[in-house]
Amino acid sequence: MLDRDGIAHRYAKVRARTEAIAAPLSPEDAMVQSMPDASPAKWHLAHTTWFFEEFVLARSDRAHRWADERWRVLFNSYYEGVGPRHARAARGHLSRPSLDEVYAWRRRVDERMIECLARADETALATTLLGTHHEEQHQELMLTDAKHALWSSPLYPPYAVDPPPRAVEGAPTPLAWIGFANAEIDVGHDGGSFAFDNETPRHRALVGEFAMGARLVTNAEFGAFIEDGGYDRAGPWLSDGWAAVQAGGWRGPLYWQADPEPDGRRRAFGLRGWQALDPEAPVCHVSFYEADAYARWAGARLPTEHEWEAVALGRPVDGNFVESGLLAPEAARGGDVSQLFGDVWEWTASAYLPYPRFRPLSGALGEYNGKFMSGQMVLRGGSCLSPRGHLRASYRNFFPPAAKWQATGIRLARDVGW
Repeated sequence: MLDRDGIAHRYAKVRARTEAIAAPLSPEDAMVQSMPDASPAKWHLAHTTWFFEEFVLARSDRAHRWADERWRVLFNSYYEGVGPRHARAARGHLSRPSLDEVYAWRRRVDERMIECLARADETALATTLLGTHHEEQHQELMLTDAKHALWSSPLYPPYAVDPPPRAVEGAPTPLAWIGFANAEIDVGHDGGSFAFDNETPRHRALVGEFAMGARLVTNAEFGAFIEDGGYDRAGPWLSDGWAAVQAGGWRGPLYWQADPEPDGRRRAFGLRGWQALDPEAPVCHVSFYEADAYARWAGARLPTEHEWEAVALGRPVDGNFVESGLLAPEAARGGDVSQLFGDVWEWTASAYLPYPRFRPLSGALGEYNGKFMSGQMVLRGGSCLSPRGHLRASYRNFFPPAAKWQATGIRLARDVGW
């Protein structure tokens, strides 16, 4: 049986954390949609509320009435089975309801959810638990979307103005390789706690002998790729990647300034505004295409998601997460395999596909993950903007290969004997 009190406590904690993340944003900031892939902070606040009203409250009480039925359309993301939706690319047009009305809605739903959870059945409890993990995904999206929105302003306002906690100061260290033998491993979630449906079912997988980079690829290392003309020739690129470079005019990771300073240092825009890049911190905001091209240029490759999980199994979920307050990747701390969790989401060479015998959730919630298993690549490990408790070795994130606005980076792998 599910832990009723534990779920109620988690619900309250997650909902409060979302509002704390939104607090530094003005009402004007919270309405900006700087590109079709991003959403305004106000929409995130409303959509996560819509989720609980739509999938818990309205389904637990047949007499349930929405305060405004139109909001069911405005804040439905992609659930065709629920009904019509407002166009994703036009979420920035929603000047109404106001931000104050959205916060008032959150308070009403929270009050009703706490009452509902006191008597909820197992289905409602399980859906609430799913909803809290769903909201944690939107917490990270709120930060990455806000970063893009603030960078898109000619004033370049920072999200956070307080001094960050002291980050690890990295010294240049050669990239070490850690070898792993042939192994048959159990892949996927073991069912002992919450997991998304795309992490199941658990199954056996054969992983061949390989080596993995002991740390993530750094800003300095990626800078060497740029300086060697990495964006000027098609050689290391996949065909679609080279087309994306040309179509988008890519010259480096998203948010990097166009040219280095006279002293050779580079700056990048972050949640604390423009900052000097730590050359030993992990490179961030690169697409799968860039990660793959860099790996080829470096004489290596990206790990498969099964290789990544083979390394992660049994290791603690420890690293630089949103709770650190840094809001940016930091240099490696050392160890046999470092930065496996946190700092940046790590692109893998694996397409986002269903596991053998995968079955989506029943009803409209079955649209949560399964229908996106086409044209996307798997990422692992979480980032500096992820909540620590949200992650685990079996967690599968996914984005289109050209996406750059998430906190995405690179870990290398290679076949033994290269």
